Amino acid sequence: MSYTIDRTIANTDIDAADAKTRKALEEHGFGILTEIDVKATMAKKLGVDMPAYRILGACNPTMAYKAISVEPRVGAMLPCNVILREVEGGVEVSAVDPVASMQAVDNAELLAVASQVRDLLAKAIAAI
Repeated sequence: MSYTIDRTIANTDIDAADAKTRKALEEHGFGILTEIDVKATMAKKLGVDMPAYRILGACNPTMAYKAISVEPRVGAMLPCNVILREVEGGVEVSAVDPVASMQAVDNAELLAVASQVRDLLAKAIAAI
């Protein structure tokens, strides 16, 4: 089982892909809680240069509330991370597959919520 939902956006840069990704996520009920510029962090902390790479911490509040309601410690696995990384010919966008990441938790109700979130994330990634 793959642990991400992926799409490559050809002939674009990271800023344009970022804007499209945020819009698609918002249209599917997600907001961005966190943002990490991995390229800038690696340059600052390690002095290395790498292709553009961002991590967006996406959250659908309704789904997060459902998940926390059925499994209170699931917050340790939230939010849903979405990465944007510069690849040859464009930008790859990858969202965590919540079903894959929640398999470690033995809770059928949580897996049902994770399945709903996976569907929403897949639709958002397809809409970019």
